[in-house]
Amino acid sequence: MPKMRYAILQHNDHIEFVELPATHTYQLTALNQRLHKELDKLTAANVPSLPKVIAECDELDIVQPQYKLHHGLDYINQLEKTFSSINEQAYPLVSLLTEIRALQAQLEQWYEEEEEPAN
Repeated sequence: MPKMRYAILQHNDHIEFVELPATHTYQLTALNQRLHKELDKLTAANVPSLPKVIAECDELDIVQPQYKLHHGLDYINQLEKTFSSINEQAYPLVSLLTEIRALQAQLEQWYEEEEEPAN
């Protein structure tokens, strides 16, 4: 069974948990930091408000039912959808979308390989 890791994200008083392969969690954290760094440079009216990654951990037991664990690929797919809907065609949006889609492709490949039966 592959090793998973968890990213804990916070937006105001809301907390989210995202499960990713341990080999890719740092990429989500780095991407999240880059997105926050560049958000203020976007001029479109529909720039999203994003949670910040506040921690990573190897094990996670959610004990409050109002908090949900998000699948890493689902989370990155939603992130890509959110950013692709921004009405701006200039840097840094193009660069940010490229980074989001690169992680999205890596996760898709990782999950496909994990689902393949062993020979």
